[in-house]
Amino acid sequence: MSMQLSRTDAAIEALSAEDVLLWAYEEFGERLCLSCSWQKQSSVLVHMVSELALEVEIVELDTHLFFKETYETRERLVERYGLSLIQPEVLTVAEQHKREGPNLWETNPDRCCHIRKVEPLINVLRPYDAWVSGIRRDQSPSRAGARKVERSERYGVWKIQPLADWSEEDVWERAGRWAGSDKLECGIHLEERNA
Repeated sequence: MSMQLSRTDAAIEALSAEDVLLWAYEEFGERLCLSCSWQKQSSVLVHMVSELALEVEIVELDTHLFFKETYETRERLVERYGLSLIQPEVLTVAEQHKREGPNLWETNPDRCCHIRKVEPLINVLRPYDAWVSGIRRDQSPSRAGARKVERSERYGVWKIQPLADWSEEDVWERAGRWAGSDKLECGIHLEERNA
């Protein structure tokens, strides 16, 4: 796959979220997917893809540790938009407990996220050239420099981030997943490091 894109970074940065999606679909076609973990950003992107009538495969990043409300949101979106989800294989919580010890999300949240999010994403992205993600610059310091399109060597794909310049008002922010800890990033959007 060519590393050269049809538009410059500056040209893509100037596009609206919808226009970034249209450009990405034109650029990558069936080798483009959208990842969803059913937070507000996922809902916005699923809606945009539907409104733009883009046939983009939806990859569900389900850690099997979501809140009940998250699963309810997923069911409403699946029904409303007629979604067919690609669900990467994720180690069961029981198997993780056997291998890593109990409550890994509390004792080593980075390792837990690597097992439950990063590894499944690496595997599921293999057939794609680009991946649409809902990250925003204002979500955490590690995301402050996010571009609307950037190359991820870790995953071997282009990351398409149409909402990168959206504010908290644009997409209602939720309370932190790791309340009571200094953890701000699940690890999916960080380049390779020791997990």
